[in-house]
Amino acid sequence: MSEGGGEGTAEHSGLRAALGGLTTRGRSFLAAGLAAVACSYLLGQPDLLRVGLLLAALPLVCVLVLHRTRYRVAGNRTLSPARVPATAESRVRLRMENVSRLPTGVLMLQDRVPYVLGPRPRFVLDRVEPGGRREVSYRVRADLRGRYPLGPLQLRLSDPFGMCELTRSFSTVDTLTVVPRVEPLPPVRLAGEAAGYGDGRQRSLALAGEDDLIPRGYRHGDDLRRVHWRSTARHGELMVRREEQPQKARCTVLLDTRAVAHPGAGPDSAFEWAVAGAASAAAHLLERGFAVRLLTDTGTSVPGPDSAGGFAGGDGSADAVGLLLDTLAVVDHSEAEGLSAAYDAVRAGDEGVLIAFFGDLDEEQAAVAGRIRQRCGAAVAFVLDGDAWTRGPGGIRFAAGQVPVAERVRLLRRAGWTALPVTPGDALADLWRAAADRAGAEPQRPADASAPETVAGGRS
Repeated sequence: MSEGGGEGTAEHSGLRAALGGLTTRGRSFLAAGLAAVACSYLLGQPDLLRVGLLLAALPLVCVLVLHRTRYRVAGNRTLSPARVPATAESRVRLRMENVSRLPTGVLMLQDRVPYVLGPRPRFVLDRVEPGGRREVSYRVRADLRGRYPLGPLQLRLSDPFGMCELTRSFSTVDTLTVVPRVEPLPPVRLAGEAAGYGDGRQRSLALAGEDDLIPRGYRHGDDLRRVHWRSTARHGELMVRREEQPQKARCTVLLDTRAVAHPGAGPDSAFEWAVAGAASAAAHLLERGFAVRLLTDTGTSVPGPDSAGGFAGGDGSADAVGLLLDTLAVVDHSEAEGLSAAYDAVRAGDEGVLIAFFGDLDEEQAAVAGRIRQRCGAAVAFVLDGDAWTRGPGGIRFAAGQVPVAERVRLLRRAGWTALPVTPGDALADLWRAAADRAGAEPQRPADASAPETVAGGRS
């Protein structure tokens, strides 16, 4: 899939700009010519005057010819694809078309590209005939997610003698979206989420009973076997029986974006692992038919097309995954100190299954996480070991003051979470399977009201 971006048309501007485009060679010829004219006047040498006029006139004639050449060049940029996962490549195609009646001279193209995507691509195009087209392409690659502008495209024109160069810029800028990498997850069942899988889905009849039907009007494509003839006779139009409406299983993916919880930065940092994990979990659950809401520690829910503010799974899960990945492509660290805002957001809704990606948690924030656990049917937490991510060569520890990951996991488990530690190199698919095994082995119970105090004060 590719998305094109029209660059429009480049034209020449005023004569003053053309004079400003004199190259070093052109300026040298002009200076030498003026100097020769001055010397011929002082020394009384008419032959030197002719040489000076020739030297000074050559760059000026080149400027005038380049300025008066009214050819027009149209450009177009196409990204294929326009959305790529981190570390993947995207091909950028540039197409130039001479829409004037005159052939062009030698053209040099340069596309403005952010430094993280690689060096600026440059291309030299030979003479382009009237109505002719030229296509060139280059590749870009980013190790870090984000949105990167491509353009505007710059076109450099020059005369055959190299006396003058004019640079023209197109106006359109296209955007390359680099999303987190999505890891395929095994189709295991976490405790408490049976409402979202196959035969285990809870279904509720839209009506009180078979003899107490509330029909609706016939819609194109409805099965004629569902026509309710008694209601049709009563209303004077075709009426059909309502189908059983599945109760949509809900899930919230909580992403801890606090800067204090994720030391370090870069594509191999703990924070990037958490973002990629949240993207993989959300995409997996959407494909399994869940209605997914993405929540951050700031209490902000990622807006989605679902009526509850999330993304609906099912047949349209591919579009929902794309929208969610676009949002995660630009998520950044927050300045929040705790998870209270996330607790307030969870307390206001029916969360169903909760999948959380936590960074560093002290006892106070573990207690808040315990209160978040009370609002959910099942809760799985992936706790990132920031200490392991920030250790340098020889085991040097760069981050100080962290609660050991084993202690964080213990506190969350006492609050009712199915918690697993995450270290560098761990695959989310293996952790996902381990979480399902652990959730099936342990009795799943909502944390009671005393759990937060027990978590905050208790130590084993």
